[in-house]
Amino acid sequence: MKCIRVRIGMTRSSFKFAITGGIGSGKSTVAGIIRRRGYAIFSCDEIYKELLCRKEFLNKIANEFDGVIKDDGALDKVKLSKIVFEDETALEKLNSITHPAIMEEVFKRSNGLKISFTEVPLLFENGFERYFDGVLVILRNLNDRIASVAQRDKIDAKTVYLRIKSQFKYDNCDFAKYYVIQNNGDYDDLEQKVLQILENIEAKYL
Repeated sequence: MKCIRVRIGMTRSSFKFAITGGIGSGKSTVAGIIRRRGYAIFSCDEIYKELLCRKEFLNKIANEFDGVIKDDGALDKVKLSKIVFEDETALEKLNSITHPAIMEEVFKRSNGLKISFTEVPLLFENGFERYFDGVLVILRNLNDRIASVAQRDKIDAKTVYLRIKSQFKYDNCDFAKYYVIQNNGDYDDLEQKVLQILENIEAKYL
């Protein structure tokens, strides 16, 4: 996938951390633990939903993809999905519109906060890790990921497996310079790992 450039204003008094990992790894659970610690948490998925309510943003999509805006002015997600998932060039075009807009909104909201965290599902795929001061990478064994997503999305395990295999291969990467969390235990175990990382971040950045 092509690296997507983003225009971001950053201040050195504001430190930003990304939370990433494959589907079913536990990103949202980790984000919840951090939120309860009192930190601001942003979600790329939630921001995208908000952007879809903005006419200017929808117009950018409509200018590139004919017929994807319904009569009521909302995005026809089914039609757009069909277009981009049948055409890799179309998908890259859509990503070049949506991803920079999402990231710019994330950084606009987080500027001024001493420390903030953002859930970024496609962080490494788009090269967005370079925009953050640190990255929390959530790793989890395959079987637990499959079971979690199957239960959450009410789909069969085979479908989940195929979805995972088509995505970024976290198991093949060197994450030595990032904060790695192995989410292979229970909630209490995960919480202790997250809190330890937060203590390290606080010691360095506060």
